[in-house]
Amino acid sequence: MPRRSRRTLPLAATVALLVAGATACNAAAKNDASDDSSAGSGKSFTLVTPDAVGQNEFLKLAVTGVKAAAKAHNGTEKVFESTDTASQQQNVQAAVDAAPDVVVLVGFEFADLVAQQAEAHPKQQFLMIDACTTKAFDNVSCGVFREHEGVFLAGAEAGLLSKSGKVGAVDVLDTPVFRRFSDPFAAGAQQVAPKTETSTRFVGGQSPFDDSARAKEQANSLLSKGYDQLMAAAAAGNYGVFEAAKAKGAFAYGVDVNQCPSAPGTIVDNVIKRTDIAVEKGVEQVLTGQTGTTTSYGLKEGGISLTGLEDGVADSQCVIATHPDVLKKVEALRDQIVSGELTVDDPAAA
Repeated sequence: MPRRSRRTLPLAATVALLVAGATACNAAAKNDASDDSSAGSGKSFTLVTPDAVGQNEFLKLAVTGVKAAAKAHNGTEKVFESTDTASQQQNVQAAVDAAPDVVVLVGFEFADLVAQQAEAHPKQQFLMIDACTTKAFDNVSCGVFREHEGVFLAGAEAGLLSKSGKVGAVDVLDTPVFRRFSDPFAAGAQQVAPKTETSTRFVGGQSPFDDSARAKEQANSLLSKGYDQLMAAAAAGNYGVFEAAKAKGAFAYGVDVNQCPSAPGTIVDNVIKRTDIAVEKGVEQVLTGQTGTTTSYGLKEGGISLTGLEDGVADSQCVIATHPDVLKKVEALRDQIVSGELTVDDPAAA
């Protein structure tokens, strides 16, 4: 979801289709082939990212996952870092031309490109993470996340920590898929504090994924009504939510990676996606013949978690590190979800 600054979904899909039909001559894709292709005698894997990895923790975890897969199979890995839609197309083509055992791709940006390549190259295995093609292919496997489980736990933290008894969320769009980042937040808060008032504001507009000003405005509308705990699910607009919360002495929750260092003392915790786990397990499934399927990763599989429930929370700069009593209660809720004793409703479920 909001793992980085991104275009709107319709625009990204449209541009990908246009670029796929042309020759990408103007993009200089960054190719990280740090592991010598002759270093191993086992399987080969190529990871294609939608953006430069840099300090992007979400993508860095994916790199960790593909490296772990290569090590497990005495193999080799390459990482093709894209910079724009043209280099995404160029990198996917280069990956397919190299014919590795598995081409791994992260993000919705690759859905149309993978569909085209999968049909043209039925013997090439693809693994998509955090997205999937609309049409099913025998050679396309997908790993998606049950974000709503982690959002529920963050909501429980908010319910336990709220002084006003009002917990809100700033979400990108009012659709079932994106409500996975707001409705469970309210449910989690009311699970531990039934009288909690909840409300959600949506960014919307022409650029809902990177409109920090509009996200800040929506956050302020909640803060002005006394909401003191806000789920920030506004993609790049999260920083607007953090700014608004900090100015009012309120608290916020991040997504996908540890966003606490961007606003220490303001961000309580984060719902994180372990892309490394999804990549490593997904590759293993493909190599054992479990192809053409979609695997869901949640709390039970370790694909979804909170920064507060991971090792190193003391150094995370997250507010939750100073509330061990709250974390114990949240751990108990996590265990109930993992065991099946407690079920979190998925707003996107059919």
